[in-house]
Amino acid sequence: MSAGLTRFLVLAVVVLAAAVLNSPTRAATPSEFIAKLGDDAVQMLGSKELSDQQKVDQFRTLLTKGFDVALIGRLVLGRNWRTASDQERNEYTKLFEQFIVDSYASRLGRYGGESLKVKGARADDADFIVASDLIQPNGPPVKIEWRLRGKDPDYRVVDIIVEGVSMVITQRDEFAAVVQRCGGRLDCLFDRLRDKNFAAASGKK
Repeated sequence: MSAGLTRFLVLAVVVLAAAVLNSPTRAATPSEFIAKLGDDAVQMLGSKELSDQQKVDQFRTLLTKGFDVALIGRLVLGRNWRTASDQERNEYTKLFEQFIVDSYASRLGRYGGESLKVKGARADDADFIVASDLIQPNGPPVKIEWRLRGKDPDYRVVDIIVEGVSMVITQRDEFAAVVQRCGGRLDCLFDRLRDKNFAAASGKK
């Protein structure tokens, strides 16, 4: 499966919104953390009282709560992060988060009846991998693994692996290609991140 980071994060929230899991009052395990995140997404996406803009705003809050967006952004930028100035890092971090939000905004309401079956979790060095299947109404299950970092109650998603494809690695390749085409200039990537059409295109891959 070939897809950009945006598509993975959109899938993450929409799938979690459909999760048929009992949400605990406090995330005590990595698996329960995914369930709790799903419960929050259900409330946000299922609300008929919220406008599209309010849902976008709440999605940004959900990202902050459930995903380590800053770390994901650094991993995605890869070696270019190490050579960037402090000013470039600050600008990139802000643009990266907005890139994710912009990519998601146009896809509100596209949930198609999928559900998530959490199968369990395992330790992977300092991280945890939560295994799950995306159950589709009209298709075979899709294997999704969630890489979590941290500890109860401060787990954060730092990568999503869909059918063996890492969102971080996929988006790193896309961003690196943009920087390379621009002769190594990060400001060129920043211009692309500001482009809502670029965000929409990344989400459709």
